[in-house]
Amino acid sequence: MIALLLALGSSLAYGCADFLGGLGARKAHVLRTVMVAAPASLAVELLLWPVLGASFSSAAFGWGAASGVASAAAFALLYRTLAIGPMNVLSPVTALVSAALPVGVGLLQGEHLAAAGLVGLPLALLAVVLVSAGHGAGSAHPSRTALLLAFGAGAAIALQLIFLHQTPSDSGVAPLIVGRAVSSAVTLIAAGLMRRKLGSERPAYAMSAAAGVLDSVANLLFLLAARSGDLTVVAVITALYPAGTVLLARGVLAERIHRGQLVGLGTAAVAVSLLALT
Repeated sequence: MIALLLALGSSLAYGCADFLGGLGARKAHVLRTVMVAAPASLAVELLLWPVLGASFSSAAFGWGAASGVASAAAFALLYRTLAIGPMNVLSPVTALVSAALPVGVGLLQGEHLAAAGLVGLPLALLAVVLVSAGHGAGSAHPSRTALLLAFGAGAAIALQLIFLHQTPSDSGVAPLIVGRAVSSAVTLIAAGLMRRKLGSERPAYAMSAAAGVLDSVANLLFLLAARSGDLTVVAVITALYPAGTVLLARGVLAERIHRGQLVGLGTAAVAVSLLALT
């Protein structure tokens, strides 16, 4: 139950971070937004160091660095995917892949589900697709390149979660600090190489920083959930993050939630209840 609650908190924080990051990216090039968000995120993790501790063993450093590279790759592939579109088709593909791969890894590592979990897990995967799908998805047809990028983005997100799950349980926030430092370095290098394409618009500093803070909170909650529960359950619940984005878009931007997304939210509630019984 603790792992489930932590995963739900991680999902909500990821959804809020994506919402704020998306709004920030409307005002300036997305790399400018990340250049503000990444240091804010790293600062949070450094502040957590004295509270939660950090053991920089070779395993913590290695898996943390790997998660940082995967995080940077996920960011690049995801935004490239959504830029090509259609978002309402590619977003659920990415979310489903990011949930399904950790499930496969967890089962291969010997994790088992009770009867309720065997029903709740497929329902949660279905909810991921329904919640993240936009209106009118059936009328749009993505290109082969866009689909490949969507699978790549989902795989990179999944790898980030899997790598964090592999970190030693006594390493504290060390993997998060290393991962964030690596992903920040990759982002800064990319920004330097693309400086002529970034434009002159200033990022929304407060919004971008808030997105970075929430992303750190999401990573921390996922790490704690993965250390206290099964990856098969934690990863799927975390992948419900589009629900938070959808609800915020409805409340703040007055965007319409279509029928399929409402069904997805209801399916998610049922799935979480079943998984809580495992």
